[in-house]
Amino acid sequence: MRNLFAFDLKFDRNTVTIVIMSTLILMVENYHSFTGIPEVDQFILYLFAPLAIIWFVFREKPREYGFQLGDWKAGLALTGLVILVAAPILWLVASNSASMQQYYSRKLDSILLVRGFFYLFGWEFLFRGWMLFGYSRSLGAHAVWLQAVPFALAHIGKPEIETMSTIFGGFLFGLVAWRTRSFLYPFLIHWFIFTFTIIVAGNI
Repeated sequence: MRNLFAFDLKFDRNTVTIVIMSTLILMVENYHSFTGIPEVDQFILYLFAPLAIIWFVFREKPREYGFQLGDWKAGLALTGLVILVAAPILWLVASNSASMQQYYSRKLDSILLVRGFFYLFGWEFLFRGWMLFGYSRSLGAHAVWLQAVPFALAHIGKPEIETMSTIFGGFLFGLVAWRTRSFLYPFLIHWFIFTFTIIVAGNI
């Protein structure tokens, strides 16, 4: 009986903290609104909650989690390449998908497009900054796939074709962040995809 609880497990403190806190952040944002504006709530929770943990719990610097320019030459080149390839695919899908048009026609709001800039900044730091670089310390390159899982699940409720693609899109964003050591370039790509999809699906 004395060996009943001898699990012989060793956990990395930071990895466990990121798993628990990132899950709670996503749940809290889903169930509660602090400002009455979902995009503002996401920006605050997804950006400042991880930053607070990095500073005050981990005692580390945000740049260690991709909060830096990184390899900006590679970043700009990869951003341009992904946008170039993604644009015609997005146009084809968004202009021919009734579910995409119905969902995004409700988002034809210039104010929302501005909000999108800020809340996607928070999104990308949470997934391609905090999670990706945090997990990579104990899990190595597996972090590129692992951060894409909660990212995909966070899209549930959006059009099916979009949600199904996000496990691969999240992986691609993760690759860009991994290569450049920065979440800023996936953010630029994500912001383009968000804006371009609204424009095409909404027939602007």
